[in-house]
Amino acid sequence: MAITTSQQIQNFYAHYKDIEVTFTRDVINAIKLVPKQIYFKCLGNHWPCIIYSASMSGARLIANLNELFYEQIKKSGNIIQLRFAFKQEDKTDLLSFFISCKISGFTPYNHKSEKDINFINTAFTQKPPDSLIEILGNLLDATADSQKRKEERITLTPDVFKALNIMSKESILYVENVPRKCLLRDLSFSGAKVIVSGLGRYLLNKPAVLKIAFEDATGLLELKGIIIRDEEVSGRKDLIALALKFEDSQIPIAYKMKLNQFFRHMPKVVPKNSTPEPNNAH
Repeated sequence: MAITTSQQIQNFYAHYKDIEVTFTRDVINAIKLVPKQIYFKCLGNHWPCIIYSASMSGARLIANLNELFYEQIKKSGNIIQLRFAFKQEDKTDLLSFFISCKISGFTPYNHKSEKDINFINTAFTQKPPDSLIEILGNLLDATADSQKRKEERITLTPDVFKALNIMSKESILYVENVPRKCLLRDLSFSGAKVIVSGLGRYLLNKPAVLKIAFEDATGLLELKGIIIRDEEVSGRKDLIALALKFEDSQIPIAYKMKLNQFFRHMPKVVPKNSTPEPNNAH
């Protein structure tokens, strides 16, 4: 991952301080959170918990609470220490830290068989570590950028493949669950263009899944969409170029973060003038 400067971290905090992120499975995978290493402590005792959501100013937790907890939280003045833990690229050690939080309230989980499980609303007692601001900031910035630069395409040259850590220009496109080898030509937040063999008219308007393998910890990402257009490939009657429009709600957060980092740190390899094609896709 590209280095985030101190100025960018300050900007993240200024723009996104109070925006809450719900920790779905997609988000957890994208930010490399390690759920089994998450817990909070109070007066020396530890309680496992689930981070349901978080911002740069607080977090909402789910935990099984007992009488000992309520006794200790009263003694501590509603203060707990929440532990975050994340995987780090190219490192075996986790990135972990504690944040002091003040509990502002409890809400029952509302499940009869789990009556002791509660949502815990907390507010950080001070500005969180830069690491958390960077992690949440990169995610929120990627979400915002994916809308602002939705149609801006990245032509995939050898330098761009390297910058994005894409393993190969060769990929797999599944059309109605049938795999087809393809070559990646360009990418955007909203779609992609690939080259395959065959007749395009038989593939138009078909649901498709593009699988892209990355060399780093991002791994294999699946991008679901629909084929909206086919084009001839100059000098090759056996090949066609297919434009794939992604299903917006199914785009992995990790993919958005990849492209956002690229646009932010690699402007020299992106064409200055990008003219979107019609139909809001490639």
